[in-house]
Amino acid sequence: MASWFWRAAIAAVMSLAVGSAFAQPFPAKPVHILVPYPPGGGVDVLTRTLADVVSKQWGQSIVVENRPGAGGVIASQAIATSAPDGYELIVVASGHATNPFLYPKLPYDTFKDFSPISLLASSPNVLLVRADSPFKSAAEIIAAAKAKPGSLSYGHAGNGTSTHLAGELLKNLAKIDLNAIPYKGGMPAINDLLGGQIPMSFNNGPESVGQLQAGTVRALAVTTAARAPFLPDVPSLSEAVPGYDTEVWWGLLGPGGMVPDLVTKLSHDFVAALNTEVVKERLTKLGAVPIGSAPEKFDAKIHADYEKWGPIIKAAGMTAE
Repeated sequence: MASWFWRAAIAAVMSLAVGSAFAQPFPAKPVHILVPYPPGGGVDVLTRTLADVVSKQWGQSIVVENRPGAGGVIASQAIATSAPDGYELIVVASGHATNPFLYPKLPYDTFKDFSPISLLASSPNVLLVRADSPFKSAAEIIAAAKAKPGSLSYGHAGNGTSTHLAGELLKNLAKIDLNAIPYKGGMPAINDLLGGQIPMSFNNGPESVGQLQAGTVRALAVTTAARAPFLPDVPSLSEAVPGYDTEVWWGLLGPGGMVPDLVTKLSHDFVAALNTEVVKERLTKLGAVPIGSAPEKFDAKIHADYEKWGPIIKAAGMTAE
């Protein structure tokens, strides 16, 4: 009888302690957000811009840490094994949904080991040529590729990246043969484009804007189904290739197993930051569009991209570098 009494008493104390912990205001200490790419890129700029606004809302610091490597796998593994208390988060790019096809032995489950919080923003990729290129439209590139299969190549930011997938989708839908040339990032691809080593490249919006403004490159098309607000005079590839539509997106994840109330709070606070003028202005200059989705919609987006790109990646024989 006494033993039962003490067990019940201990259980009651533990229950009160857990309830008290959840009742504490969040955050009560600095929050860390991992960026799985080097400083200066679109993901990094977006994360630091949001972190600055949200930290002021919270009255608590947010530490942004760049942890690049293996297409985001290294940073993602760190989050997947973190405590689900909201103090360790990650901003991932669209490659998060396709890594299972590129890395056959991921150290985590893409769906079970993460808690989707919000789809933050997206940007079209852009088909670029040098300013003095003879190609004036995507239709001309498609015609040249059909006339001489395998004679044209395009640069991209690395195997399995959104820019690589943009080229493969063009090949698939337009039924043309293009040589994909991988680089270690989008800027090295642009450098070779400017140097004349490749005739064209697919690059994301943020890294294309500066070159377009400088007049060193020309945009032939954007990869979203509709024209992009920051390049209103540039056609969509869908205007030359019906059904073509792809983008790069960025979203906020936490470790799997986070309690719903915490996920809801984080989603609410980051979406509120996305709707501030300072963030909207910064994203517009980057060529990105704020989204700020609910957690379940971000989860659906990850699953949709997994289903969409899996067959294309397999058909192209893509593997991680």
